[in-house]
Amino acid sequence: MGALPNALPVPPHLPTRSPDVNRRRTALLSLTGLLATALTALPAAPAGADEVEQVRNGAFDNGTDSWWASAGVAAGPSEGRLCADVPGGTANRWDAAVGQNDITLVKGESYRFSFSATGSPAGHVVRAIVGLQVAPYDTYYEVSPQLSVSGDTYSYTFTSPVDTAQGQVGFQVGGSADPWRFCVDDVSLRGGVAPEPYEPDTGPRVRVNQVAYLPAGPKNATLVTDAGERLSWQLKDDDGRVVRRGWTVPRGTDASSGQNVHSLDFGSYRKRGTGYTLTVDGETSRPFDIDARAYERLRLDSAKYYYTQRSGIEIRDDLRPGYGRPAGHVGTAPNRGDGEVPCRPGECDYTLDVTGGWYDAGDHGKYVVNGGISTWEVLSTYERAQHARTGEADRLGDGTLDIPESGNKVPDILDEARWELEFLLKMQVPDGEPLAGMAHHKIHDEQWTGLPLLPSDDPQKRELHPPTTAATLNLAATAAQAARLYRPYDKEFAATALAAARKAWTAALAHPDLLADPDDGVGGGAYPDDTVADEFYWAAAELYLTTGERKFQEYVLNSPVHTADIFGPTGFDWSRTAAAGRLDLATVPNRLPGKDKVRRSVTKGADRYLATLKAHPYGMPYAPADNVYDWGSSHQVLNNAVVLATAYDLTGASKYRDGALQSMDYILGRNALNMSYVTGYGEVNAHNQHSRWYARQLDPNLPNPPAGTLSGGPNSSIQDPFAQSKLQGCVGQFCFIDDIQSWSTNEHTINWNAALTRMASFVADQG
Repeated sequence: MGALPNALPVPPHLPTRSPDVNRRRTALLSLTGLLATALTALPAAPAGADEVEQVRNGAFDNGTDSWWASAGVAAGPSEGRLCADVPGGTANRWDAAVGQNDITLVKGESYRFSFSATGSPAGHVVRAIVGLQVAPYDTYYEVSPQLSVSGDTYSYTFTSPVDTAQGQVGFQVGGSADPWRFCVDDVSLRGGVAPEPYEPDTGPRVRVNQVAYLPAGPKNATLVTDAGERLSWQLKDDDGRVVRRGWTVPRGTDASSGQNVHSLDFGSYRKRGTGYTLTVDGETSRPFDIDARAYERLRLDSAKYYYTQRSGIEIRDDLRPGYGRPAGHVGTAPNRGDGEVPCRPGECDYTLDVTGGWYDAGDHGKYVVNGGISTWEVLSTYERAQHARTGEADRLGDGTLDIPESGNKVPDILDEARWELEFLLKMQVPDGEPLAGMAHHKIHDEQWTGLPLLPSDDPQKRELHPPTTAATLNLAATAAQAARLYRPYDKEFAATALAAARKAWTAALAHPDLLADPDDGVGGGAYPDDTVADEFYWAAAELYLTTGERKFQEYVLNSPVHTADIFGPTGFDWSRTAAAGRLDLATVPNRLPGKDKVRRSVTKGADRYLATLKAHPYGMPYAPADNVYDWGSSHQVLNNAVVLATAYDLTGASKYRDGALQSMDYILGRNALNMSYVTGYGEVNAHNQHSRWYARQLDPNLPNPPAGTLSGGPNSSIQDPFAQSKLQGCVGQFCFIDDIQSWSTNEHTINWNAALTRMASFVADQG
């Protein structure tokens, strides 16, 4: 018998400039090959309008007819069931499995997948999948119940995203250190069932920032109601006493949610306290504080996220209780390691040591093009604190993040960013090679890995992908920024970074159009970018700010990007980097001619976002065209808020400060789903982000994401099958589900958390 191939399809994290095309176009594969032998291959019944069973011999009345078991699994009939003795010592779920092939699926058809199963001893987890039996082994639906804990019968509905006669039903039971016994019966996959409607539990109709409002900051909420006239509201303290009253403002139908809503403003109340609630229209909100202390915690938690994303180092449980794990990708079996990584076959004849860095997201890949913007924003959190009127750089100083480097007399946030910076430098093509000085686009597994899987257990071959101009300019920009920030602490590293930045800049000028292949999405995200004028501008700006050299000044001034309107509705991200250069030119001390115009361009962009915020019933600076929410919309809200915060730093105008502060309300609960998109913050918060090692939803032995982890948030394109099965026809803010299988709405990434880190730090400084 062979092994079962299948794994959950994984993210393209972000869409391209067209929201219908994935930026990180990918498909997730498991580690194993196709099943070599099936016991019997009978024709599957065709799906029709009536309910039709697709599984053959699902009650095992004919023994094991039509079923197979993978190598090493002793399976057979037992008391009218199929029982399998699962060996111990396997690394992955798919290392031991039973299943049935040649299942017919019809695109758009709803199916009920049901079975009964037990495990002995109790508590083992089975990964039950409906997927494709041939390459690329996509999974269309999966669940991972813990057996013999809360009942033995399981039933789920989903919609097939494909037409195929090569479907597969499988039960993956490997990954246990000890042997155990798995038994299954009454396996059914019935087509033509009525889909179960998905109704998110949105709780009370009063939507608030569930974490905290600043005493001297704006305080707004949104009420979902059918009422057309204004309604009275009451603000109550922790003892239930009414401390402020007022009237709502009817806003009509909110296009981003389809809800009729009112707004209410209680900003005049400034007394610190915990456990406040708002009562209006017979509903009482979830509780919240009026205090700045929560943002001091969030400033640190959002930055602490990066330590547990580290590759190439053991994560210490004494520093992050519950998150300790072995070092990933250091070459300890079954891990291949990142010490001598080759290019893909035929693309180069050298290997590179690319150990270290941060895992990009919930997968095991590391990407220069996303690592660059992430590092810039983390570094900019510190750089802003050095220069801004309300900046408090010591709040991110040595000893604040509890990382291994704490106590070395270097600000912890710089130590953390350096872990990624040193990886970025290692991705540069060596001297003597045809593309010397360019940066490889990415490094990741040859094929997609499945969930859950600790980085240390990844057995895949690792590969370098071809250098690109975008990656090279990301390296040039972040290394140049690093050179000025690390100079007071490590002159040698600063010099090394600047030399690498200069080399990358020269190489990019010589190779200005090496673009990433948009179809290079096997084993890792493609991150394609067909326009690099913005990256050239950003890199030139950072090199100018660090060196003051005339050639970089002239490049900045002559770039059409310098005077372009770059602050659009969806803001900036890894593929739109012009704002990184513009914001730094406006805030980092320099002598650029026409700097006043640069600053005015930032405040003009902020004015646009402020107008959007004021017009939005949920009070956020984000309103994409036709309410088509982008991949990672939560971080785009935050990056638009960064522009508002920067305008405040430049002008001192309270309207920009208030706009930046109010933007956080949406992220922390004042939204249509009435939930916080930050793990551990708010009474109801996202905590099942798509991840291979923060995977408690699939394996109770693994943790949820750490406190301070940002979820990607609503994504109108709902590219993953799980979201498609639940969210068809969703409107804007409702295109989200907090499930580990929804990689298009609910992943976490290093660049998204960088936006949270920067804004949490800004808000904390205002307290």
